[in-house]
Amino acid sequence: MKYVLVTGGVVSGLGKGVTASSIGLVLKSCGLRVTSIKIDPYLNTDAGTMSPFEHGEVFVLDDGGEVDLDLGNYERFLDIKLTSDNNITTGKIYQHVINKERRGDYLGKTVQVVPHITDAIQEWIERVAMIPVDGKEGPPDVCVIELGGTIGDIESMPFIEALGQFSYRVGPGNFCLVHVSLVPVLNVVGEQKTKPTQHSVRGLRGLGLSPHILACRSSKALEENVIEKLSQFCHVPASNIITLYDVTNIWQVPLLLKEQKAHEAILKQLSLLSVAGVPMLEEWMARVKICDTLHDSVRIAIVGKYTGLTDAYLSVLKALLHASVACRRKLVVEWVPASDLEEATLKEAPDAHNEAWNLLKGADGVLVPGGFGDRGVQGKILAAKHARENSIPFLGICLGMQTAVIEYCRSVLNLHDANSTEFDPDTTNPCVIFMPEGSKTHMGGTMRLGSRRTYFQVTDCKSAKLYGNAKFIDERHRHRYEVNPDMVKELEEAGLSFVGKDETGKRMEIIELPTHPYFIGVQFHPEYKSRPGKPSAPFLGLIAASCGQLDGLLGKASRLPRSVLGSKGYQNGNSNKTKKQIGKGSFCLNGNGVHALTS
Repeated sequence: MKYVLVTGGVVSGLGKGVTASSIGLVLKSCGLRVTSIKIDPYLNTDAGTMSPFEHGEVFVLDDGGEVDLDLGNYERFLDIKLTSDNNITTGKIYQHVINKERRGDYLGKTVQVVPHITDAIQEWIERVAMIPVDGKEGPPDVCVIELGGTIGDIESMPFIEALGQFSYRVGPGNFCLVHVSLVPVLNVVGEQKTKPTQHSVRGLRGLGLSPHILACRSSKALEENVIEKLSQFCHVPASNIITLYDVTNIWQVPLLLKEQKAHEAILKQLSLLSVAGVPMLEEWMARVKICDTLHDSVRIAIVGKYTGLTDAYLSVLKALLHASVACRRKLVVEWVPASDLEEATLKEAPDAHNEAWNLLKGADGVLVPGGFGDRGVQGKILAAKHARENSIPFLGICLGMQTAVIEYCRSVLNLHDANSTEFDPDTTNPCVIFMPEGSKTHMGGTMRLGSRRTYFQVTDCKSAKLYGNAKFIDERHRHRYEVNPDMVKELEEAGLSFVGKDETGKRMEIIELPTHPYFIGVQFHPEYKSRPGKPSAPFLGLIAASCGQLDGLLGKASRLPRSVLGSKGYQNGNSNKTKKQIGKGSFCLNGNGVHALTS
């Protein structure tokens, strides 16, 4: 097993996650099988209870793991399925060691950071690195490990020590350290300054790790004299110093690595030059070119609670981007704070209220993402009502679907006090209720999490067609509340169709309004399985409907022969991909339903 460790210096937020993902993609394009591990030094067991304002979105895996958003980057770039064990936290490690101590596994020894915590870290990495994540049998060839935080952080010290020991444990030729550091450009003189990186590397060496490759973040490509200076003072060959300068979109980062032959430096350090092939990134390059040359725009209003921090909806943004590129449209996101749409804001801040409504009314499509808490819920309900009454394409995810149901109960069924028991426990018309298996006393890991199966109840509906006429789909969930099954019959009689349900038929998974151009709500989170070349079906439908392409998309899907679609249903992710050209090649079917070709 070969290991690539990615660390960061000087400041946080340099893009270690994108760098690690890009390294993995380039190595995979060389014919190697790649897996990834993210180390987060915080004490939380996982990211499930952390605020999006502080840590960005919580990414959910198939096994229900609530993990760091960087694992979403790994899955999207590498098209793999990770597990919760691929995200190591201080909390997990200490919990593991303490559980062993309580069982008496240490035979009375004094349990210490060294060697017990550091040994546990190394054993965890070795164990997880061997797990296949690409749907094939046998262990991967390379494991890319990202150490979160910045070199020098006190909480990451046990991991630094463990990784220093680990580099000796696996031996020369099996370990490569890539250090991502900042080379700032001072506006006053316009000069690239190397001192921050020099100090960062010196600190890294003082902790027992020496970088083999420097990945320097800067606003522009490094000048030759700067590279020479870094090489001299950081003891890294000039050929192993890579510039990660600012680019128009992160899909270009793997191409930067390839152009600067970063893969050759890594493969040489790992003694894989004779095994690996030439990077095959033609399809990736074509997608980047298309993305950078799109002119016709599609405007999507995201009505949410955390609009001040885009990382809170990172996977939603990526899924919208994947779908818009497939439909050959330039994505324009209008951030609409949900609370600004409410009547209370009209009285307190009329300018913000008017601006929010103008953004909503000017959008081609509306998306209400998931969330927790009652702040902005009335605004989300108003957004769903606006989209429903004005025939604007709408997609509601998790809470977004629940607010659409609440709105329908209030506006169509005239149940004016209809609500979720999350927001009004005493409502006389609870159309959204707490799930019986949930916990009201513990927050972490107590929701309905991970991959669950949804069965289509109606074959002639937009959702089923977008998923390639599948009988069932597997998507990831993260929720505590669900649509009240006792109100489903009344809602369906009023025109709202529950086209997708779980295996019991009592848990509502997908809603549709058949009389609307595109009005869909899903209880699951389809954004977690969207990929650059395989956009998520509900997102693809939203973008296609918003730019007038939905009829053509659904028409192509409905004419696919059954032999192409298969009879076992559709499983989003690493299923075998079947491409079939239709007509003039406008659309195709792969492992993620129907989408536009990028030819």
